[in-house]
Amino acid sequence: MTDKEEVTGAGDNPQMILTGKASLLDSGEDFEMLDDDEIDDDPPPLEDAGGGKKTKKEPAEDQNASPSSLGDEWMDILGNGQLRKKVLRAGNGPDSRPTKGQNVVIHLKTSLADGTLLEEQPELSFTLGDGDVIQALDLTVQLMEMGETALVQADSKYAYGALGSLAPEVLPSADLALEVQLLDATEAPDLELLSPQERVALAGQKRERGNVYYQRGDYAFAVNSYGFALQITESSSKVDISPEEEEELMDIKVKCLNNMAAAQLKLDHYEAALRSCVSVLAHQPDNIKALFRKGKVLALQGEYADAIRNLKMALKLEPSNKFFLTSTRWCHIL
Repeated sequence: MTDKEEVTGAGDNPQMILTGKASLLDSGEDFEMLDDDEIDDDPPPLEDAGGGKKTKKEPAEDQNASPSSLGDEWMDILGNGQLRKKVLRAGNGPDSRPTKGQNVVIHLKTSLADGTLLEEQPELSFTLGDGDVIQALDLTVQLMEMGETALVQADSKYAYGALGSLAPEVLPSADLALEVQLLDATEAPDLELLSPQERVALAGQKRERGNVYYQRGDYAFAVNSYGFALQITESSSKVDISPEEEEELMDIKVKCLNNMAAAQLKLDHYEAALRSCVSVLAHQPDNIKALFRKGKVLALQGEYADAIRNLKMALKLEPSNKFFLTSTRWCHIL
């Protein structure tokens, strides 16, 4: 935690602290509070990522296709023309389709809508329906048969959205053409039978995916990914676990709850954010981030006395933090 950020812009209006949109308590706090050890990487948003007018490009093979022939060949998955799937090679029948929660393996070629190849991944594995990949894949792979190869045309909002991506290198608001082959689908492992280190690794992957969504401003998907990570950390185990491994899982759990609270605040889900903060403080009563966010929620709910109490506790733990000090003073004014 740094104390570099000077709080400015509140003017003479103390009510600005509680508006929840451009408030003093919200000015840059989440990235200031989410340290580098908690936010590690940055790829894609999903449903909220669209925006901006753009000229849609179709793969070269479809430039001269008539609407009727497209209707015969393409499945309009969402009924809005923005996510379509065409079978290039048939699979093993409808009964071989994977289901949500299964681990799938696909061969993926990612191209721009004009056919320019961006990336090829021979064996990309993910849990179907967990938001581990872009939405276009999560929605279409569950409609594929084992062994099937399909071409997917995805509007940017179901791919890498208005921000684009660095890996693969995708420009903002770029539509994609994905060639997907479904190679395998297996049941997800029983969490109770995973070794402690396997649980740590899996929970860490889900948390990092939540961090990706948070950084891109897709807070609902961030909450979803953090929720999956919490399920892994909280599951019972039939495997012996050492105190050190328990501590490692607890560390991931606390980070997920703290980051979840930040995302819930962005969504104005104050009660949910408060519960997340309370859960953190049940394990770590002196957790500065949870104390601050709890104080913020209470202030937004008009519980100024309780808000001041939590902000003062955070300030006592980090007295040099000017942001905590200014926030506490504003609550006193209100």
